[in-house]
Amino acid sequence: MKMKTLTVNAIIAALYVAVSLAIPALAYGNLQFRIAEMFNHLIVFNKRYFFGIVAGVFITNLFSPLGIYDLTFGVAHSVISLGIVLLIIPRLKSETHKMIATAVVFTFTTFIIAYELVLVYELPFYLTWLTVGAGELVVMLVGIPVIQALGKRLNLATLLD
Repeated sequence: MKMKTLTVNAIIAALYVAVSLAIPALAYGNLQFRIAEMFNHLIVFNKRYFFGIVAGVFITNLFSPLGIYDLTFGVAHSVISLGIVLLIIPRLKSETHKMIATAVVFTFTTFIIAYELVLVYELPFYLTWLTVGAGELVVMLVGIPVIQALGKRLNLATLLD
C-alpha cells in the first residue's frame, strides 16, 4: 500500500472516530445517529477508502459499551455493506445514484446491528431494525450532499492516486 493511501486512510479513520465520539450518546444503542456513517459514501469515489472506513468503525467500537459485540457485529456490518456496495456501484452511472444505493445498502443491512442488540438487550428484532435503520438512512441521506461537496473540494476520486 502506498504511503499516501495509508496516510489518507488513517486520516479517514481518525475523523470517523472523532466525529463518532464527539456525541457518543448518538453513536451506540437501538436509536442511533452515528454521524460518521456518512463517510461510507467515500467508497463511491475510490474502493481504497474501504480500509479507512473499516478502521474507523473498529476503533470507534473499541469504546462501545457493548464491547466485543459491537466490534464483531459493527465491523461485520461495515465490511459486508461496503462489499455489497462495491459490487453494485459499477453498474450505476451517476455519483448521486451510487450514493443513494450506498445509503439503501447500509440501511438494509442494519439488520446485523439489530440482531446484535437483540442478543445483548433482548429487544424486539423488527422494531430494533426499524429504529437503527431509520437512523442510518437519515445520516446516509444527509451525508450525500456533504460528501459530494467534499468530493468536489478535495477531488476524492483522485486523492489516493
